[in-house]
Amino acid sequence: MKGAQAILETLKFGGVDTIFANPGTSEMALVRALDEAPGVRAVLGLFEGVVTGAADGYARMAGRPAATLLHLGPGLANGCANLHNARRARSAIVNVVGEHAREHIALDAPLTTDVEAVARPFSIWVHKITEPNRAGQDAADALVAARTLCGPATLIVPADVAWSEGARPATPRVASARIRPESAAIEQAAATIQQYGSRAMLLLGGGALDEKSVAAAARLAAATGVRIASETFNARAARGAGRLFIPRIPYFGETAEAFLADVEVLLLVESREPVNFFGYPGRRGQPLAPQTVVSIVAAPGQDGSGALQSLADLLAAATVVALPATTLPDRPSGAIHAASFAAALARRMPEGAIYCDESITASFALPQALAAAAPHDELDLMGGAIGGALPLATGAALGSPDRKVICASGDGSALYTIQALWTQARENLDVTTIICANRSYAILAFEHLQIEGHPPGPRALPVLSLDQPALGFTALARGFGVEAQTVDTAEALDAALAEASTRRGPLLIEAVFAPMMLPGAPNLGRST
Repeated sequence: MKGAQAILETLKFGGVDTIFANPGTSEMALVRALDEAPGVRAVLGLFEGVVTGAADGYARMAGRPAATLLHLGPGLANGCANLHNARRARSAIVNVVGEHAREHIALDAPLTTDVEAVARPFSIWVHKITEPNRAGQDAADALVAARTLCGPATLIVPADVAWSEGARPATPRVASARIRPESAAIEQAAATIQQYGSRAMLLLGGGALDEKSVAAAARLAAATGVRIASETFNARAARGAGRLFIPRIPYFGETAEAFLADVEVLLLVESREPVNFFGYPGRRGQPLAPQTVVSIVAAPGQDGSGALQSLADLLAAATVVALPATTLPDRPSGAIHAASFAAALARRMPEGAIYCDESITASFALPQALAAAAPHDELDLMGGAIGGALPLATGAALGSPDRKVICASGDGSALYTIQALWTQARENLDVTTIICANRSYAILAFEHLQIEGHPPGPRALPVLSLDQPALGFTALARGFGVEAQTVDTAEALDAALAEASTRRGPLLIEAVFAPMMLPGAPNLGRST
């Protein structure tokens, strides 16, 4: 058996049934091996950032690893931004990265790079296969690493290892269940909650935001008054009507400081102590008050959901909590802005949908509005590397093919990985993409104001604007084979989303936002 066959057979034995691919010459033996691995589905992405982002979305929704197939160091480098997001999301991914044949590396051919050096910052495990007879076992080790270390594991495959005989598949060890925190940690957390009540906060992240966890958090809040919050961005969170509304740590540091100001004890459940996304002149990097006590209930990767349910069993008599009734927003009208966008999306969210969010400045009104939407799962951009939402939605649709996927992306972000639309069309995925078209990198205008103390001026503003010429997302989408329409009123957006909820298949809605203004600045958005 050739090395390539052994790798794919091993991944299949380990439960990997989908490989997102953008291969090149050095991976042709692996491409050939797909013909002899009928249990593995290959999905082509036109750019490596689509490949890695889709693998992230697939892993989050399917609950099992995806694989990628990438071409040498440059191909891996093209996908690293979304591998960074996947690493922060703790998504189990096996990256199969081709390398030159072993004797060819010494010749320093044009595509020769240090693949291991490229991979290391974006992987939790990196290994190069040295001999064909190691191919199967090394693939098994990569899969075990992705599962147990919770992140992208990168397996580098020299071309001659892939095309040579002498390999055999291996059976990956079955990953054990997530480790429950020590009972002493649960008991200490229970005592703390009893003592501090609303002056304590449970900060949830990771797997502690699934439906069972949110229900347990609701019981705890009702019985003890403890505050519940989530990290700013989350890999997967159960949200919507009938579920406890869990506010996020605000994105901007000053707002986060106010949000956390009266927290005396912060209890971490699969989350990290909050830090500001960026440093700002004269401000602390951590929004938590210095005197706040921080305690770990469940570390990232441990069974935070089980920990919350154990806490609820200790402290809450009721097994079901009656939550306050929620009311959907009224039908929005007029211009499209953050509030009207949030209202339309909340009203038209299909029950059981998967919502992938990278709407950035358009998201400011979303949390409260979506609390009344139909129950759904939300997937966030975990690492902050923009261009994640469209690929994330692509992978999520493949990982959960029976669920509607809604994706919202800023126009600037979408352009990083717009090629994901082609994969959605090719695979006929049920994804509705909303482009929040404010014709600018609006978040950077806010950041300019935060750091410099004033809005961008006329010479700086063009660096942050996306007009002149305006981008035409409807034409772009149709060019990739996706039906599309443009709307510029809230009423039209509401109607478009209503229609989208009744149909299957890929669709793009370009929502043209009203120009955004900052005090003393020119328009941030369309030219007038």
